[in-house]
Amino acid sequence: MENENKTTEIQSEPQNAESRKYIIYVIIAFIVIAAAAGWWYFKNEEKKKAAAAAAAMVPPPVVSEMTVKRSDMPITMEYTGQTAGFKQAELRAQVGGIIKKKSYKEGMPVKAGQVMFVIDQAPYRAAVNRNYASLKQSEVQMNLMKTDYDRASALYKKNAVSKADFDTAESNFKASKSAVDAARAALRQSQIDLEWTTVRAPIAGLSGKENYSVGNLIEAGGLLTTIVQSDKVYVDFAIPADTYRKSTLLAEQGFLKTEEGGPYVELALGDGTKIDKKGKIDFQNQFVTPQTASINARAVFDNKGNSLYSGQFVRVYVKGYYVPNIIQVPLKAILQASEKSFVYKLSDENTTEKVEITILRTIDNTCLVGKGLEEGERIVLDGVGKVRPGEKVAIEGAK
Repeated sequence: MENENKTTEIQSEPQNAESRKYIIYVIIAFIVIAAAAGWWYFKNEEKKKAAAAAAAMVPPPVVSEMTVKRSDMPITMEYTGQTAGFKQAELRAQVGGIIKKKSYKEGMPVKAGQVMFVIDQAPYRAAVNRNYASLKQSEVQMNLMKTDYDRASALYKKNAVSKADFDTAESNFKASKSAVDAARAALRQSQIDLEWTTVRAPIAGLSGKENYSVGNLIEAGGLLTTIVQSDKVYVDFAIPADTYRKSTLLAEQGFLKTEEGGPYVELALGDGTKIDKKGKIDFQNQFVTPQTASINARAVFDNKGNSLYSGQFVRVYVKGYYVPNIIQVPLKAILQASEKSFVYKLSDENTTEKVEITILRTIDNTCLVGKGLEEGERIVLDGVGKVRPGEKVAIEGAK
């Protein structure tokens, strides 16, 4: 029995030694893992502290702000135009002949009724004299026929002549009257032709270059020169169809109003010189010209002093419209993304919030905002490229 117990003790001693070794290994592994975890935690905390310190050292982006307000926005529409004569008359010869005289200086103003050209009058005076003689001859013949008719009429009443003789006398008298009328008409026509040899200005205005000089033969209908009325001038311009449609839509929605006395038109020359005059739109097509996809319009200007010349290209500014009580935001404060428009709104703590807005129209560098902002709100004006949603910013000039 004692031998068996000794044998059992001898066998259990190696087993206990193995167990102690296993436990020691587990403890060592745990210590190593714990040490590694502590080291990782320590390093991570160090990184967080370093990042926080670095973040604390970087100041927030500096931006400028603006407070949103509502006000009336005047609208100016700009187009390209060309001047044209208020009245333009082609001076044409109504009779043919040799030009004997020119009575004006090319390019200078002329008055209505002023003599411009004189065509050789000799053949037309001869025609007047010839037709006058023919008229007198016809009148003598008519008087003779009238005497015969009166005699035949008296005898016919007494049954002294036949009905045929009476009818013949009556017919001869009526024919002689018609001959007188024809001769009188021929005389009047020859007198008119004679008058037309003196070519007069039909309107007052600026004279053009002569197309025929003295001594040239001109046919009836030939163009002698052109006269353009200069005290007033037309300005023709074209409104793009899309622009006209948008403006009409804004007007129908109540966003676009017309000032009292408007609209009116102002002009600038090609070099930028402003014309100190205001014009009125007196014509506008109600259909689109297919070749230009635009609507033709016209304004009329007083042009005393001839500051504008027919055929000039000008810049046309249509004014007298305004958008009432609208929020205006400079274009530089707006972000564009996926065909949408955004601004950064500022909280009381100067924290940014990205909000979507609806732009009704962009005029120069100003956007008219329909939705997304209210009066009194603050937005980032300059520096939107440095801002991120939800971050705090510093206001330029603020303490």
